[in-house]
Amino acid sequence: MIDIKQVVALQTDMVARWHLGPVLNSQDGTLGIVCEQHRWNFLLWHEEDIARSPVASDREIADVKRAIDRYNQQRNDWIERLDDHIAEQLEQARVALELDARLNTETPGSAIDRLSIMALRIYHLEEQLQRSDASPEHRASVLGKLNRCRQQQQDLVAATQRLIHDIFAGKTRHRTYRQYKMYNDPNLNPQIYNATAQRRAA
Repeated sequence: MIDIKQVVALQTDMVARWHLGPVLNSQDGTLGIVCEQHRWNFLLWHEEDIARSPVASDREIADVKRAIDRYNQQRNDWIERLDDHIAEQLEQARVALELDARLNTETPGSAIDRLSIMALRIYHLEEQLQRSDASPEHRASVLGKLNRCRQQQQDLVAATQRLIHDIFAGKTRHRTYRQYKMYNDPNLNPQIYNATAQRRAA
């Protein structure tokens, strides 16, 4: 069963490490899947920052947009992979569902994705507190946001751990919900398949 406190510790540690060195995944097993999903969020976060730069050229924005689409696809693929991994663990453990087992609106993979983003948000808010050009008002505003984010992180840790406990106790059903991101699928995005057909006809 996944230890969510261990997950958050890993996410927090990797955000700090990746800001100082290569964005690599050195984990394996369940934490390896968690870390890989987190890695794509890290890459996505920083591309989103670039996309909003007022001095970025049109060419840079186009390149960043394509990178964002790739990274977001990977982010969602690894959420699904994490939920698939949990399903495999449940099957191996032969967890029997209670007759009145309920469904949750969010899967463990989606909740861990939210924790990944929160780890990134907390890191960057803490970074704002260290700015030498920050005014006292800016620091006070950031500190308020940071405290709320830390509380939200604690709440989400508790709720996600309880969800996982209930899933492995057979009290809650577990399913992998497929995102089916149509914009990256050459067979489902009309802008892609129409352009392909036009090139073939030319």
